[in-house]
Amino acid sequence: MRAGGLMGQVPPSRGPRVAMLSVHTSPLDQPGTGDAGGMNVYVVELARALAARGAEVEIYTRATSSAQPKVVDASPGVRVIHVAAGPFEGLDKNDLPGQLCAFTAGVLRAEAHRPEGWYDVVHTHYWLSGQAGWLAADRWDVPLVHTMHTMAKVKNAALAPGDAPEPLGRVIGEEQVVEAADALVASTREEADDLVREYGADPDHVHVVAPGVDLETFTAPAPGTLDRAVLRARLGLPVGRPVILFAGRVQLLKGPDVLVRALPLLGSSGSGAAPGPAAPGPVLVVLGGASGRPTAVRELEALAHQCGVRDRVLVHPPVPRHELADWYRAADVVAVPSHNESFGLVAAEAQACGTPVVAAAVGGLRTVVVDGVSGVLVPDHEPETWARELGALLADDERRAALGAGAARSAQRFGWDAAAAAVLDVYELARKTRATRPRPAQPEPGL
Repeated sequence: MRAGGLMGQVPPSRGPRVAMLSVHTSPLDQPGTGDAGGMNVYVVELARALAARGAEVEIYTRATSSAQPKVVDASPGVRVIHVAAGPFEGLDKNDLPGQLCAFTAGVLRAEAHRPEGWYDVVHTHYWLSGQAGWLAADRWDVPLVHTMHTMAKVKNAALAPGDAPEPLGRVIGEEQVVEAADALVASTREEADDLVREYGADPDHVHVVAPGVDLETFTAPAPGTLDRAVLRARLGLPVGRPVILFAGRVQLLKGPDVLVRALPLLGSSGSGAAPGPAAPGPVLVVLGGASGRPTAVRELEALAHQCGVRDRVLVHPPVPRHELADWYRAADVVAVPSHNESFGLVAAEAQACGTPVVAAAVGGLRTVVVDGVSGVLVPDHEPETWARELGALLADDERRAALGAGAARSAQRFGWDAAAAAVLDVYELARKTRATRPRPAQPEPGL
């Protein structure tokens, strides 16, 4: 039996060694394209914050190019290890269950070259990683900690029109991981309740840890210092018109079509009156790439053409994190019309930049956005409702400024150092849970 330790069992000279698994998306990928999104940011930022507290973190992810180095030192104390599992290209997320055996074998081979008992905990992200991590944690006899990020049952209950439901295989896989995990990390109390209600999770094994925001990158300008016209000119955005920003992957789940359909109903000042010939109306900036469907961006542009607002929808590819903050600051409002969000990182980042958020009242967005304080929660996905809420906010400079100030204050609740401290506590609780779990019967020698 291979025994690993955690806080209280490891030498005081080091923190825990963490094997993180993120099968389908690499923390090195650009968020906003393909399957890369908030989870990528979550994994890499949490790993860095854990390392800053003395942990050693190695993130295993599937290699998607033969040119990728096998190991990348992402930051002090954090390494990314690329595991060959199936063809490098041509596989999307739905194809990956058939590659979990190969991925798990690669993880086990990599660890086999280390001294016995190298890792202290396995922390997996998304159900695909949970399946692989379940076997690794069992082989190494260390705790399994799992973060769902999204859940099939919850997603299927709130599908966008025309979106395909998650398959039964994923539902079963998630149920298995929930049962196997020694601890589950939920981003909000609502997500924790979903785990208990929908998946039968033991409430004592579910721990709420709010994700963080990089509060050094995403900052609000000091009062009176933001020259939005200069910033917009530098970014190539319209200077004299209201700007609504959508940042994220272009897919039905995220709801950018809701904003496109609402746009014709918005007048030049942002009011609910449709614009006239001399009143071009607000501009919608879509900052993101296609996800799932390669034609998603072209389909969104076609919808804008059908709605008569093609000239008011500006599509721009995703930008690096250090540039994203300026896009948030340049917008009058950031819109998050998702049909489901376990947390809502875009909303949290935008608020940290002092920009009010108009978000759907779903999932974690109801925690991140404080209605009437840091933004507005919209009760449905009807274009008329969104036009009314966006229009009222864009037409009221004083209210928008007050919400922007409230947004900056509200964002201070979310910091990665606090998240890392809480996750380290979860690791210790997971170790205690694993120590008390009954072991499966071992076969007798010779049988």
